[in-house]
Amino acid sequence: LFIKLFEAGLAYQKEAMVNWDPVDQTVLANEQVDENGCSWRSGAKVEQKYLRQWFIKTTVYAKAMLDSLSDLPEWYGIKEMQANWIGDCVGCYLDFVLKVNGKETGEKLAAYTYTPEAIYGASHLYVLPDHRLLHGNSSLKEVLQSEFIPGKDCLTSVTAMNLLTKQEVPIVISAKSAFENYVDTKIGIPSTNPEDAAVAQNLGLSFSEVIETLPDGLETLVNSGEFTGMTREEALKALTQQVKNKGVGGNLTSDKLRDWLISRQRYWGTPIPIIHCQTCGTVPVPYEDLPVELPNITTFTGKGASPLETVPEWINCSCPRPFNKALADYWMPVDLYIGGKEHAVMHLYYARFLSHFCYDQKMTKHKEPFYKLLVQGLIKSQTHKLTTTSQYLKREEIDLTGTEPVHIKTKEKLQVTWEKMSKSKHNGIDPEELVEQYGIDTMRLYILFAAPPEQDILWDAKTDAVPGVRRWQSRLWTLATKFIEARTSSTVPNPQLLNEKEKAEAKKIWERKNLVVSEVTSYFTKDYLFNAAISQLMGLTNVLSQASQPLILHSAEFEDALATLCIMVAPMAPHIASELWKGLAHVQNKLCTYHKWDDDVLHQSWPKVDPEYLQQPDIIEMSVLINNKACGKVSMPRQVARNAEEVHELILQSELGIKHLQGRPIKKAFLSPRTALINFLVQE
Repeated sequence: LFIKLFEAGLAYQKEAMVNWDPVDQTVLANEQVDENGCSWRSGAKVEQKYLRQWFIKTTVYAKAMLDSLSDLPEWYGIKEMQANWIGDCVGCYLDFVLKVNGKETGEKLAAYTYTPEAIYGASHLYVLPDHRLLHGNSSLKEVLQSEFIPGKDCLTSVTAMNLLTKQEVPIVISAKSAFENYVDTKIGIPSTNPEDAAVAQNLGLSFSEVIETLPDGLETLVNSGEFTGMTREEALKALTQQVKNKGVGGNLTSDKLRDWLISRQRYWGTPIPIIHCQTCGTVPVPYEDLPVELPNITTFTGKGASPLETVPEWINCSCPRPFNKALADYWMPVDLYIGGKEHAVMHLYYARFLSHFCYDQKMTKHKEPFYKLLVQGLIKSQTHKLTTTSQYLKREEIDLTGTEPVHIKTKEKLQVTWEKMSKSKHNGIDPEELVEQYGIDTMRLYILFAAPPEQDILWDAKTDAVPGVRRWQSRLWTLATKFIEARTSSTVPNPQLLNEKEKAEAKKIWERKNLVVSEVTSYFTKDYLFNAAISQLMGLTNVLSQASQPLILHSAEFEDALATLCIMVAPMAPHIASELWKGLAHVQNKLCTYHKWDDDVLHQSWPKVDPEYLQQPDIIEMSVLINNKACGKVSMPRQVARNAEEVHELILQSELGIKHLQGRPIKKAFLSPRTALINFLVQE
């Protein structure tokens, strides 16, 4: 993949300012440098220096990735963050060749412009005073430094030739210390920017006016070669396309983005498959020799530069099939990507870039790598810190006996916040202690039940849910015990012994089971609302717990619903589900033969909605109560009957609603989760 990027001109080297650890001899990411400017690992004072680094030209795909965000309907809350990260792709970089006294220096420079259609009106190129050309290893360093005066726009003897127009303009070292966002090189175009016009005038630079405004307000190009006469919009499209075709820039991007620096010096870093030849320059490793593998090194000092420096024989490698298109198309795109919001811009941006590139290279048939995102929340706990020093305190340093927590030693009031559990903040909870106290199933169920996965859990505020989860497990155990005891009696189960009332009750259990299977399956596979799935399973448990003794003994519907309940509990609480299933499996004279009773619960097929349930009439009768008194029924579509707002509205519009509820203040309406019933509480 790297070689394909290299061949496409998207992998390149240039000098860049990096964080350098002089002890470990490696480049550090910003987050690996502490607040004192020291390396996170060696503790050495980090140096700022220019090194020749490898980059991936991710900015080339910025506009395409911004536009295709609209094709990702399942990226809730993340699309906006990524769009903001990418920014408005209104400008582009154009490549220039640098000259001194009319001679090419071998240096190339990419400069940004917000108005590429007006490039024929360029008067100069700006670079910032801290630009690599003034501080790195460039051959132009001495010339530029000698002509630089801090705080002034400095006209230099270095010129830049545009590789599209062949126009030559001077380099100006800007008086500014920073441009917009990450731009460090800009094209000055007086026709479109008053500030550029002022600089050109002050420095006596010549330029052409390239924008003409027609009487109707339409802006067209003049003095712009083959683009003369086009509207600005037409010229933007035509010119950038021509620049892209020549391979000298032109890809719309924003001033927020930089290309991706990928160089690392660690032994364990993925080797870049490039051979540095003194004669030929940078040469890609042949495809048949991929991947380049790391040598087997047994001695590590943990200090200094990479141990690869001591392995001169590290040359050869081989791989018969580095890529398989059929496998890529089979497995991609990823159905569900689970990750925190910290990945919203960086990792997802780079992953999307590589996926877009592979698509353009005909390596895959998909453009986007991830179909749906699940951005999980954090489990947070209370932190206590001193307001004077912001020091986090341990639990044993806090006095919680009063109305407000204070420092035991100084009695200073503490700042209390909810933060991600962390050792450094002393707000972590030992999972082993909780598992020892409650059991692994209880803790797993509690975490799943406390909140939907994308929401944060405030741990201390949610511990009241633990007893509820434990009570549910007890009800499950009691329910299975009642069934096992009933079936181990001398009476042989016989559904024909049920009377009409009991058969109607069995049908309600069957309907409830199918509803729960439908809901839980949807929560597991589409919405990932495991807390709602547990609520549905609790509801089914309650329905089964209310079943009469004859139903427990003689009903196939009860037996099937109980078995189905165990199977659906198993992914979240496998230990208790396995124990319950073992008990059910040993019962004789079973009425349901389609479960694999000899296999463990974790090997059972996931329950499906019975076809007969799907064929039921789509219209149901909703019982209506007003202040707990029955006053009639209203017919409505089955799919509507579970939506409280829609049920509420349909009843208000019905004859019953007009007769009994019109003009009466409704305080609340309760829709039963188990039966087709709604209760209106109205003011008398």
